Amino acid sequence: MKENLPKKQIVMFGGSFNPPLNSHFLLAQQIINEYSEIEKILFMPVNSKYQKADLISNMHRYEMLKLVCNKNEKFEVSKLEIESSRPLYTIETLTKLQKEYLEYEIAFIIGSDNLKQIDTWKTPEKLVQNFKIYVLQRAEDNIEEIIQNNKFLKKHEQAFIKVENKIKTNLSSTFVRESIKNGKSIKYLAPEEVISYIEKNKLYK
Repeated sequence: MKENLPKKQIVMFGGSFNPPLNSHFLLAQQIINEYSEIEKILFMPVNSKYQKADLISNMHRYEMLKLVCNKNEKFEVSKLEIESSRPLYTIETLTKLQKEYLEYEIAFIIGSDNLKQIDTWKTPEKLVQNFKIYVLQRAEDNIEEIIQNNKFLKKHEQAFIKVENKIKTNLSSTFVRESIKNGKSIKYLAPEEVISYIEKNKLYK
C-alpha cells in the first residue's frame, strides 16, 4: 500500500488529549519514522462542546499540545475544531484542512476500534474515497480480519494503511487524571512540559 502514497502528506491525529500523554507523541513519531512521505502530524484536539466526561477547556488542552509540538518540527497543533461553533464531523474537518493545505494530501489516524465503526460515520463513502486512513492496530484486533469481514471496508480496502502498533501500552488519559486527583506522580507518563503546565494551572484536581 505504501508505494501508491503521494510524496507529501499532512496527517491529522485527532483526540481529546485530556491530557496529552507520552504515548500520543510516541505513536505520532513512530508513524513519521515509518512513512517518509509524511511531512507533518497535525494534532487536532476535539472541541469541549463535544460531550465527554471530565473534558477540560479547549485552551488548556491546546496549550499543553503546543508546548510539546513547538519542540518537534514534524508536529503541529490545530485550532480548527476548538474554534468551531459546534462539534465538527471528521469529514468536515478533513475537507477544511484540504482547502487549507492545497499542496498536500490530507490523511488521518484512527485506531482499529474506530475502523469497525467507520461505516456509521458521516458520509463514509466520501471519507474513504477522498482521504487515506492510517489504522493503528490495537489490543487483540486484527485489521485484515476486520476489513475482510465488513462489506464496506472490503470495498474500500485501498483507503486503509495498516500501521503495526509498536508502542504497546494500555495507558489511558483517564488513568492519568485519576492519578493526579489522588495526588500520585505522573512522571514518565506525560511530557515534562505537560506535567509542569498541569501543576501550574492546578488541573484535574
